[in-house]
This record gives sequence, structure tokens and C-alpha cells, in this order.
Amino acid sequence: MIKHYVLDTNVLLHDPDALFTFEDNRVVVPIYVVEEIDSFKKDGGVLGRAARETSRALDALSRHGDLAAGVPTERGGTVRVTFSRRELPDELSTVSSIVDSRIIAQALDLLEEHPEMPCILVSKDVNLRIRAQVLGLRAEDFESDRTDIRELYMGIEDVEAEGTEVDALYAEGRRPVPAARAPGSDAAFAPNQFVRLVDPSAKGHTGLAQVTSDGAELVALAKRDPNVWGIRPRNFEQRLAFEVLLDDDCHLVTLVGKAGTGKTLLALAAALLKTQEEKRYERVLVARPVVPLGRDIGYLPGTVEEKMEPWMRPIFDNLEQLMGITEEDKRRGRSHEELLHMGMIAVEPLTYIRGRSVPRTFLIVDEAQNLTPHEMKTIVSRAGEGTKVVFTGDPYQVDDPYLDASSNGLIHVVNRFRGSALAGHVVLTKGERSPLAEEAATRL
Repeated sequence: MIKHYVLDTNVLLHDPDALFTFEDNRVVVPIYVVEEIDSFKKDGGVLGRAARETSRALDALSRHGDLAAGVPTERGGTVRVTFSRRELPDELSTVSSIVDSRIIAQALDLLEEHPEMPCILVSKDVNLRIRAQVLGLRAEDFESDRTDIRELYMGIEDVEAEGTEVDALYAEGRRPVPAARAPGSDAAFAPNQFVRLVDPSAKGHTGLAQVTSDGAELVALAKRDPNVWGIRPRNFEQRLAFEVLLDDDCHLVTLVGKAGTGKTLLALAAALLKTQEEKRYERVLVARPVVPLGRDIGYLPGTVEEKMEPWMRPIFDNLEQLMGITEEDKRRGRSHEELLHMGMIAVEPLTYIRGRSVPRTFLIVDEAQNLTPHEMKTIVSRAGEGTKVVFTGDPYQVDDPYLDASSNGLIHVVNRFRGSALAGHVVLTKGERSPLAEEAATRL
């Protein structure tokens, strides 16, 4: 059944492509939303970019028809800009946001004019959805980019196998995947996925392998743990993380895990090895989204490097650990700045990455759960020839008020790149920072 979808401003600021994601239904943008979008267009951040893209999309539609009447889209639906002449209900007279009230009034108009057609108000504002539902409207969150975090692709799977198959894997080094998991089947393994063959008849008799980029074979992993820039994996998951970080054919890596699982440290160790010892990349570029936890302390003085210091401090702490810098060394003046001054590592805010091309670089983006799907696309599309992009983050520690564990850019990239021969992914679950940090991440 064809439906009306009335979009709130925050939906279009979250994803300008929302105009075209409702298939063959009728998308309605109240004129008040357009006015709010206009107020954001000069903003220098992600909201400003989204506002400008939305305005350009509406302008492009206007060249193909009358927005007041509805312009057809490629999926068979329409996009329409409307306004309401209805007097606001008494129930809305005390609402602080007049724009929200008029958006609800617009939805009530549509429901009254077309009682045979369901009308759904789409908003990421939970309070607006509650008010709409109280007035008899159907209201939903914008969920086209949401993923059930409980169904997140893990990057590793246990598969039962005969003991002879486990032995053959290590004897031959590689084996064809089971017929039921071959490419093209409904249960096909993802490229670069890890598989643990488990012999149910013999406890501890297992084989660890990685699926080839074409999904056709299992390649046995060496039984010896790697030593990467002085760091050895402390658990099974960290071992797998090193495998994809050191694989030159994996151009995009996502490491997802709670605090203390070693995501950032592993990525930095691999980056230093690949740039300084193997010379596979020319430099390491580290970036973090600038999203404060709790109350912001306002503008920071100084150069770009000085402004970034508080945000990059966790990165610098990891670098000093990799450099083996002790407290005594720090008192003598040694620090991570040695690497910066030598040009071995560069630190930049993500704000300035748009429009750039980043070739032959090991690019690490930490705390990527605070990025939107649109921002993630912008970053990945900057990768030039010979660049590897690594995203690390914890989807349960989202600080951006417009995102959550299911709609953030990190989870979006994990799911969109599953099945790509260019990507590798590992979920780390075991904390190694300290017993207290592990207990806190589990209990709190």
C-alpha cells in the first residue's frame, strides 16, 4: 500500500539521501523543514554539508517538475514540498518548538485529506514522535541505515569439521571451502572472513583459517603469534586483528570492540611496522572525530596541533607505549613528539579531509562510532592509490547526539563492506587493559 512519509528536519540533516529511500511511496517535506534546513546551510560542519546537499537535491528535483504537486523519483515514488493552513491543535499550543508543531499539523492535514492512505511522521526526535502518537499519528524513527547490533557480523565463525579435515588444512596449507559455504550459496563465507574448524570428537583439536578473497578456499594461519613492533597478541581475537592489519590486500579494516580490547594499539603497531620497516606505505596518518564527552569546555587556543592535543591524547599514550618511553624518559623530555617531528606520523582533524586525495598512507581513524554513514563515505572515498584505511571504535560508546549503537557510521561500513574482497573485519570482546577496566566495560 502506498504511504505518505512526512520527514522531520533532523532526518535530512542525518542523511540527505532520505528523500529517495522510501521506494514507491510519497515523501512529503513540510516547508517549515526547508526553512530550518536553510538556517543550517552556512554551518561549517557536517550539519552544514547535509543541509547544502539537501537543498541541492530539492533544487534538482524542482527542474523536473512542480515540487508543490510532487516530483516523481527513480523508485516510482514522489517528493513533495507542502505547507499547512490548519490552526494548530490546542494540545500543541504550549510546545516550545513551533516548527515541530507545524510539522505535526502537516501530517494531520494529509491524514485528513487522504484517510485511505497511511501517513507516517519520520523523525529522529523521540519527543516529537511521542507527541505525534498522542495526537493519533503514526510516527517512526528513520531506520534505513540502522543495524541490529546483536546481529553484527563478527568476522569469525566456528564450523564443525572432521579431525581429518583439520589435519589436512595444516598439512596442505589450504583447503576448498565446504560445498554448502561455496561462493554463490546462501550461506557463503565472506571474503577474508576467519574460520575456526572445530573437531567435536576431540577437545582442543581445531584449525584456524582465513577465507580467500574469492571466497573459494580456506588458507591455514600460522600457529605462531606475530611480533609487531614489540607487541604480541594477548588473545585469539587480537591475533586475527593483526592478520587483517598486516594483509596488504585488505585495503579497509574495521576493528570493533569495547574499551580496553587493544584496537588502537594494534592498529598503530601495524602502521609503524608497515611504514618504518617494510616501507609499504609512506606515512601514518591518524585522525579522530572531535566529539566531546559530557560538557564541552569551549574553544581551545593555539595552532591546529595544539587544539588537537586533548583529542589525540589517547593516540599519543599508545605511541609512547610502543616507543617504550618510561616516566623517567618523559622527565628527560622524550615523548611521542619525536615521531611527529621525524614525519613518521601525522595527526590531522577530520574536518579538513574533504576534497583531498590521500595516497600511499596507512590511515587510522579512531573512535569511528562517532561518525555518520555520510562522513564515513567521505573518508573512504579519499583513499588514493596504495592507501590502507583502518577504522576502530566501540558502537556502545557513541558521544554524538544524532547517532546510536545501530545507526553510526562504523556499523554502517562493517555491514556494507561485508562480502568485499578489499575489506577485513574483526570484533574484539576480551579486554586487556586491566582487570578493573574489563570489569567496568562488562558491568557498566
